[in-house]
Amino acid sequence: MCRRRMPEVPILSSEKTEYIDVCTRCRIIWFDPQEFECLHKVDTQKPQEPLLSIEARQALALARLELLKKEQEQNDQMSRTGPDHWWQVIPALFGIPIEYNYTPLKHKPIVTWSLAAVITLVTIIAFRDLKDAVVNFGMIPAQFTRYFGFTLISAFFLHGGLFHLIGNLYFLLVFGDNTEDVLGKRNYLLLIAIAAIVGDIAHIFGDPSSMVPCIGASGGISGILAYYCLRFRKARVGMILFFRWVRMPVVFMLAIWIIFQIFGAYLQVTGLSNVSALAHLGGASVGIIFWWKTRASFSKTAAAN
Repeated sequence: MCRRRMPEVPILSSEKTEYIDVCTRCRIIWFDPQEFECLHKVDTQKPQEPLLSIEARQALALARLELLKKEQEQNDQMSRTGPDHWWQVIPALFGIPIEYNYTPLKHKPIVTWSLAAVITLVTIIAFRDLKDAVVNFGMIPAQFTRYFGFTLISAFFLHGGLFHLIGNLYFLLVFGDNTEDVLGKRNYLLLIAIAAIVGDIAHIFGDPSSMVPCIGASGGISGILAYYCLRFRKARVGMILFFRWVRMPVVFMLAIWIIFQIFGAYLQVTGLSNVSALAHLGGASVGIIFWWKTRASFSKTAAAN
């Protein structure tokens, strides 16, 4: 009614986390399909509100109206102002989004942390002889069946440099913890695995005869990013666009990211880029499909398996 965005409020229980859309202005709750049925029922008696005079009700209504006006002004100003901390400009200059409205977690993201640790360890070990590691364990489109297809997995844990590693770890840690919390550990790992493999397949189709190794976890992480942006579509991020700081919903960020990846895929196919945008699009498509298949039943999925 008030056209204000409804934040998601976590409802915690012993088995899973429900996220309910609540309007803090109108005091209205929106239930997605099956959300109300999954909530634990508690019998309560509504306390009787004290009777107020007409003058008191009018004063209260005017006070609430003034408060809502100030909140709206603050929200409008927030969308135009700069970052909360000066250091956030540094990662934003490299195209890295800054997360706002952090959603509390019901469970510790053990899988996300473990995966980040393994990726870091394998990459650091490979740095001792990176060229040899990439040639032997990178995914080569013309030889993707090497080691019985093992390079489809080993390439996920290898990275070509420190910035490549840090960039993928950032997106994994920022967007992976909430995704793991709502999907559960088993489905979360399934999402990453399928997204990584589909990303590799998309890269292979781009140039099946290529002998250039492909490495990096970005295909699987692209699946996490797409799922997060669609599942937590009211979350906001800060980015630098056209030399200005902009805060936007994550669905807008996803749309902009996909446009850049489509352009990057064109550059990749024409040989003007060595970044596998096709792998990013392939992984993101899996994240979108996962969200589509679980959007009505995610509340039934346990947050820990």
